[in-house]
Amino acid sequence: MPNSVSSQGFWLVLLGAIFWGTTGTAQAFAPDSANPLTVGAIRIAIGGSALLIAALLRGRFKLKKKMALGAVLLASCGMAFYQPFFFTAVGMTGVAIGTIVTIGSAPIFAGLLALLVLKERPALHWYAATGLAIIGCILLIAPGGDDRVNTVGIILALCAGLSFSCYVLASKKLLAENPADIVLAVVFTVGAIFLAPLLFIYKPTWLLEPSGILAALHLGLIATALAYTLFTSGLALVPVATAVTIALAEPLTAAMLGIFLVGERLSTLSLTGALLVLFALIIISRKGK
Repeated sequence: MPNSVSSQGFWLVLLGAIFWGTTGTAQAFAPDSANPLTVGAIRIAIGGSALLIAALLRGRFKLKKKMALGAVLLASCGMAFYQPFFFTAVGMTGVAIGTIVTIGSAPIFAGLLALLVLKERPALHWYAATGLAIIGCILLIAPGGDDRVNTVGIILALCAGLSFSCYVLASKKLLAENPADIVLAVVFTVGAIFLAPLLFIYKPTWLLEPSGILAALHLGLIATALAYTLFTSGLALVPVATAVTIALAEPLTAAMLGIFLVGERLSTLSLTGALLVLFALIIISRKGK
């Protein structure tokens, strides 16, 4: 481990990323009646409530500067839309591929948004990573790929990646002016409010089953509230580039759980495509700021 990397920070970021990587598997073990739309709404509702309560108990709601309403709304919308896009994509493509495409495409979309909104020109390695990611997605939906990998599922995973990029772009402004735990509490709470109508349209009756309750609590408390708290705490102790690289444990965790625990099987073509997307993410994380 490099001298610049705190041992405590390393483990905090790593554990946070591993917990993130369990979200798709948690949905896979939820009752069959669990609608991906309500799964995402329940996750962000429990996670947002936990983050908000924790911030209130610590007396952290003393803003250094009033939060920009536009940034709060964009970050909250990004996090809210991410939930149904991601969980629906995972249901269609499987845990491994759905997570890798989502996480692998996020920095690609972030580069595009930075170019269009902030007028920041991406570095040369970003173009190389983008090309690899596009080729990987083409292989995933090409004829002869895994039967579970379909075009709609890949598109939804890409939409999840775009939503997460919007969340990151808006959160960057908020985090520059306020503590991370306050930003997380506000963004997740507002995002939960946006998704609340889904719980009235699609009744989450799956929560009445023991496996449903366990899945919901894991998604909200462990894979959201605890994971984001660990990651942001570790981020204060290690360089940003190092944290992003360590966070590659998320798609790797999801892939391993999908293959070895859920029992997913990938064809050679699909596996090659997924590895190309993952390799694109590695290029960005090791060379990006």
